[in-house]
Amino acid sequence: MTLLTSLLLLMPSPAIPASGADAGWVAAELPGLLDLYRHLHRHPELSYQEAETAGRVALELERAGVDEITKEVGGHGVVGVIRNGEGPTVLVRTDLDALPVVEQTGLPFASTVEATDDAGEAVGVMHACGHDVHMTCFVGVARWLASHRDSWSGTVVLVAQPAEERVGGARRMLEDGLYERFPRPEFALALHVSSETRAGQIAYRAGPALASVSSVDITVRGEGGHGAYPHRTVDPIVLAASLVMELQTIVSREVAPTDPAVVTVGSIHGGAKHNIIPPEVTLQLTLRSYTTEVMDQLIDGIRRRAFALAEAHEAPEPSVTIGESTPPTVNDPDLVSRIVPALGRAIGPEHVHPTDPVMGAEDFSLYSLDGEIPSFMFWLGAVPADRFEDAQEGGDPLPSLHSPIFAPDAPTAVPVGIRAMTSAVVELLPPPADATGR
Repeated sequence: MTLLTSLLLLMPSPAIPASGADAGWVAAELPGLLDLYRHLHRHPELSYQEAETAGRVALELERAGVDEITKEVGGHGVVGVIRNGEGPTVLVRTDLDALPVVEQTGLPFASTVEATDDAGEAVGVMHACGHDVHMTCFVGVARWLASHRDSWSGTVVLVAQPAEERVGGARRMLEDGLYERFPRPEFALALHVSSETRAGQIAYRAGPALASVSSVDITVRGEGGHGAYPHRTVDPIVLAASLVMELQTIVSREVAPTDPAVVTVGSIHGGAKHNIIPPEVTLQLTLRSYTTEVMDQLIDGIRRRAFALAEAHEAPEPSVTIGESTPPTVNDPDLVSRIVPALGRAIGPEHVHPTDPVMGAEDFSLYSLDGEIPSFMFWLGAVPADRFEDAQEGGDPLPSLHSPIFAPDAPTAVPVGIRAMTSAVVELLPPPADATGR
């Protein structure tokens, strides 16, 4: 963290209390914003395929009056810059991509989109992680900031990022010169819908908030042959089954009980016919932790078990490949302490509360450059009130993010998201000199 950033964090709030978009302004904008939300929900695009979504967001930024708009940053990324005199620079991020999920919400604007994934397979596509809500709030924030320049001074960098679900978009935008081609921020902010929090509420966590994630691909190799003569083969299916069970002992018997960690085998494929022992089996894993040390421990445990089991079965060596990964999202405690009161002023302190960290992951963490730039991602409640109360009273459990039936309460969540994020930005950007009499 730079000395300038440290001093900015310590700056007291201005004499005029920081405030963002008021309820009346948001109510006037809401019908059009909800039209945008329904459009985005109805037209989702997979990671790295977000061309139309990026184009629509860029158009909305232009209509909002954003000063500078640049497309195709790190792929389909869009960057908007609003310059408004002297002051700090704040980055606000949204994500663009959707998931390969067939929607089952029954909404009148439900997605019926099909796309082709990287494997060439036809898949349904759905905004099952709330990125459509994020983009709608993002556009609302851009509209308010561009039209209320008398309320703040400084620079806002609006980042619409592709491929969050593949934890690759942030890295690509940074590698494409995000912090060299555009103003480098002193602070980075984002919001994310919560499938566990009632709409109208904000939840937050100081310190580690979301886990790091690594994707691992394993190919277990054997010697194929006729299923009637297994003694003449090295069966990779049996070997893979043993490996799946062995992997469960990494967390239970090697990682300290006080260190959260997850090893999940999400996919296993091998064989094509009842009586043929195949030559190989492939596994896909996701690993989660809050520290680099634990992540390295998980990867080391996977490698040791995969190679040791191959040797025990006299099988060819397996391959273990580490794929997409991102570090944990750690909310800067000083930044959180400064922003939370502003959130309370915006929507009422009774609607803002701390929450526990989760093992989900987010590549928003990369914008902090390993803590050099203080960052804060907060949770935006999205569960309809009646649905939340029913679950609290023992009714049907709430659908999680990535569920085909996840349906956020956008009419309630979007206004809260806009008011919360604009208040956070204005808290970090001083009022113009003429507003304070200086």
